[in-house]
Amino acid sequence: MARLNPWRWVVLGLAALYFLVPLAASVVFTVDVPGQGVTFDAYSQIISTDGFVSSLLLSLELALATIAIVLLLMVPAMVALRLGAPRLRPVVEVICQLPLVVPPIAFVAGISTVLKWGPEYLSRTPLFETFVAVQNPSFPFVLVMAYVVMALPFVHRSLDAGLRAIDVRTLVEAARSCGASWPQALVRTVLPNLRGALLNASFLTLALVLGEFTVAQLLGFQPFAVWIYSVGGSQAQLSVAVSVLSLLVTWALLLALAGVGGRTRTASSRG
Repeated sequence: MARLNPWRWVVLGLAALYFLVPLAASVVFTVDVPGQGVTFDAYSQIISTDGFVSSLLLSLELALATIAIVLLLMVPAMVALRLGAPRLRPVVEVICQLPLVVPPIAFVAGISTVLKWGPEYLSRTPLFETFVAVQNPSFPFVLVMAYVVMALPFVHRSLDAGLRAIDVRTLVEAARSCGASWPQALVRTVLPNLRGALLNASFLTLALVLGEFTVAQLLGFQPFAVWIYSVGGSQAQLSVAVSVLSLLVTWALLLALAGVGGRTRTASSRG
């Protein structure tokens, strides 16, 4: 095993170079202005740039709505599979992995076809207002529905790993024997033991929504990723500075998540 240690360091070093060299080049590009030297104007201008705050808030709102909906759908479904229908687990797993094999372009084409078909054939029905409401630019709920589908593979994997680590049936039966209802058993016994899995699923969904570009761009909306692209056409340094800052924020969230997960495991082991 000792002979493998140098190779491990070599692999880690190459991986660090692969990730850190482009990041360092991006940082140098944002702070090194020809004729002016080193300046941080690109970073100081981020907040005051038109569209930054609105696009970032829109992406965060979409992320929160997506996280809430996908967890409300998947947590009860995964627990029910564990308790009452284990034979359906392969079917659910295949369904949840389908978004990985469907190209985003084809996915957006299907959504656009439905959105165009609805107003044309349902203009005289109450559903017409629904098609208009889900495309409201201030909060395009159609993006939330698309992101829920795209987040299914990551949420399914996170929850499945969390449920494999605990004995769901014993926990639920113990809670039921103490007089708890099914919702109470789920909320008070299962969810606290899935805290790490829920945090992982939430973080992956947040990263997906903040970085998703294709669906929002083709549907004509402007969340954070699309705003970065639009700014890059006229202000290259500002666009790269925003990308670097968003990457650092994502890493900070990941480290915070790892710290929370580590404290949760330590507390549970002591208990």
